[in-house]
Amino acid sequence: MIIKQDSPTGDGVLVTLSLPGSIWAESVHLVGDFNDWNRSSHPLTRDTKGEWSVTLSLDKDRTYQFRYLVNGTHWQNDWNADRYLPNPFGGDNSVLET
Repeated sequence: MIIKQDSPTGDGVLVTLSLPGSIWAESVHLVGDFNDWNRSSHPLTRDTKGEWSVTLSLDKDRTYQFRYLVNGTHWQNDWNADRYLPNPFGGDNSVLET
């Protein structure tokens, strides 16, 4: 799920990205062009229902590509992305438009 809302300061967009608790994982990280595809800078946390989520503050009127890295080895797209674009590794990246 992707939830977008204006930042309280009005200078960006708060975006919450989440994965269902049915995804078995010991760790999930959000990786994308907003963090130079860093595999560890944006870990998702698990809530009491087992759902994984992270909230970011991003610039308005931008397009971002991203994927989830599950257990440090398995790439997964967001089923609710605004669209998808091919990546140089033969797969697709999720796209988020703010």
